[in-house]
Amino acid sequence: MIPRLRPLFLLALSLLLLAGCRKPAPEAEQPIQTQTVASPEEGGAVSRDPVATPPPATPAAPVAVPPAKKAPDWSPLELASGQAWIDCGLDYRQGDGEPVSAPDRETLRQLLEPCREGDVVRLRYRGRIAADFTTLVERVTRVADSLGVGSRVLDLDSTGGQVEDAIRAGDWIGGNRWTIWVREDSVCHSACVFVLAGGDSRRLAGRVGIHRIIRLSSTATSRTELNAELQAVYATVREYLERNGASPLLADVMKTVPNRSLRLLTGDELRMYGLDGNNAAQDDLDRVRLLDKCGDDFMRRRDAWVRAFDERCRAQDRVYALNACGLELRRDFGFPDDDCPAESPLAEFNELPDALGEVPQPEAAKADDEPLPTVGTTAGEGAPAAAPSAEQGGG
Repeated sequence: MIPRLRPLFLLALSLLLLAGCRKPAPEAEQPIQTQTVASPEEGGAVSRDPVATPPPATPAAPVAVPPAKKAPDWSPLELASGQAWIDCGLDYRQGDGEPVSAPDRETLRQLLEPCREGDVVRLRYRGRIAADFTTLVERVTRVADSLGVGSRVLDLDSTGGQVEDAIRAGDWIGGNRWTIWVREDSVCHSACVFVLAGGDSRRLAGRVGIHRIIRLSSTATSRTELNAELQAVYATVREYLERNGASPLLADVMKTVPNRSLRLLTGDELRMYGLDGNNAAQDDLDRVRLLDKCGDDFMRRRDAWVRAFDERCRAQDRVYALNACGLELRRDFGFPDDDCPAESPLAEFNELPDALGEVPQPEAAKADDEPLPTVGTTAGEGAPAAAPSAEQGGG
């Protein structure tokens, strides 16, 4: 090489190497969806229970002893936080069944008696999450158990409420095999998300949103004191989410959203945080039992059905269409299983195989090269959520 050209060659080589090391331009991120909350104190995620803030250094905590199982409470109860209906059918296009004004044992027994034939009860609830809602779910569960009604669906529409009551309801739901729906005409915001986390299976078409927890009973006089209280509340929330198969990271995301705003979760976020589809913790709990009871072939088909449902049915923007798609897939995978019908996917439809009738398919489904929109990913997708009603309090 000619000596005087060598510096030019080295300079060109250096520029090429630097160009190769540059990071590619980042892809445009999807904008975060938010909306304004009119009155977070009336709905939202409100924490009222007293909290014990630990000192800076604490000794190792003793092993927790589970609380004794409490006796059923059948004292008179007025459902003041919302409205409820009980139906023995799963096609909500036909209505929501009989209204529940006073959920005493005898009334609930009369309402659930017809549900024995189809082995399924659907509890529609619209309103705030509070102690009366938690008691309602508990009482419906107890009466369903006494009548042998094994499949339960909570058809939920709530802008939120009390965090502690939502956690109590979610733990009860998680221990008593409930499926949760959020229909296209419904929402699940703020504290309602904790109820959602407890379901064995979640079918979502309405919007799900989160924001910061509010401490209405706080005696804090400084940010430091308030932060200590909130840290204790969020520690309880993270522990709850973790034991119910949801991601504790959700609690950290909640802290970043002002309580007068609402961050609407996308379809991908709902799955990432473990709030959509089958509950991961329940799946783990069921796996060993089902392998022993139903066999390897059952588990392979069940896992294959879950994958196929995720691929082929998620695009549906109505809960009844999600269910119809899943029922069609059941036949392809040999469900309900002859030996394990109650453990088969969508077991709530076992006695009502034609419950949904004719389900219209979205127009976009006719074009193989046009993917259907994912429910809840942007503001214009799916059906718009219904405006909060007076019973919900708007929070």
